[in-house]
Amino acid sequence: MANTKSAIKHIRTSERRRVRNRAVKTTARTYVKRARQAIFQSPAESTAQITDAIQALDRAAQKGVIHRNNAARRKSRLIKLLRSSETSKA
Repeated sequence: MANTKSAIKHIRTSERRRVRNRAVKTTARTYVKRARQAIFQSPAESTAQITDAIQALDRAAQKGVIHRNNAARRKSRLIKLLRSSETSKA
């Protein structure tokens, strides 16, 4: 348990941040999951899903929830998956 006032305040603020960050991270993860499912089900219609996922990842990186390189890596993998599914179907 925290002993000082500042430590107690830090616990409160970190809890608020944790809840906010978890919401942003979960949203981004959900959009990425939907995009991956759309790629496997219908690659032609998955561009809208990928756009939403990229926006969610950018938003999470901008807020500092995930590192910008982490967001870039996830976006890159999504695009790579889309390209490979397009070439395998053709």
